[in-house]
Amino acid sequence: MRLAGRTLRCVNGYGIGYMTANENLNFGPLILASGSPRRAQLMQEYGYKFVVEVPSPEAECGMCSQESPPELVQRLALQKAADVAPRIARGILIAADTVAHCHGQILGKPRNREHAGEMLRLMSGRVHQVYTGVVVWHRPSDVRFQDVVRTDLRMDSLSDAALEAYLDSEAWEGKAGAFGYQDGLDGVHIVEGEETNVVGLPMPRLQEMLKYMLGLDNP
Repeated sequence: MRLAGRTLRCVNGYGIGYMTANENLNFGPLILASGSPRRAQLMQEYGYKFVVEVPSPEAECGMCSQESPPELVQRLALQKAADVAPRIARGILIAADTVAHCHGQILGKPRNREHAGEMLRLMSGRVHQVYTGVVVWHRPSDVRFQDVVRTDLRMDSLSDAALEAYLDSEAWEGKAGAFGYQDGLDGVHIVEGEETNVVGLPMPRLQEMLKYMLGLDNP
């Protein structure tokens, strides 16, 4: 199955399979399986009407040192969707997970100010990657699509004053890699990829996945 020139996995309760664009599913409301205000804001800015179901805290964690960044975000996004799915009788779930990756290290959400400073110093003056895993899951059919989107960024060298000012702002809290592209941190440039992916939800790819789920697009 092809989507935007890439293979997209279609999965159901019986394993990996294929869903035709004309398959008749009983669609319901969109459900954003995330407590992230940034993902909700992106959905609103793109004109989607949706409800929010926040995954349990247990579904939000579980990093594994043996996983690559794409494997990690795909698993965690699916983990969040699977946590919310039993609560939904009918509808289309959207779940996502985002991490940064720099110099061989996976950077999730910082534990505290000191940890945030360590992450930012690591990325200072370097190119790094942001990966977001996305799951679109229909209930009750349990047909789902999964994909991972990557964006490459370059962070200019941060002065001590700029770093301390950003840490003082506390804008790093709850954000993969300890910064939000939308926060206006000077010296962060997209090298290749989608801006909304850095914020936490790659909207162009999500739109393609939803169109295919709804049978409005062809592979």
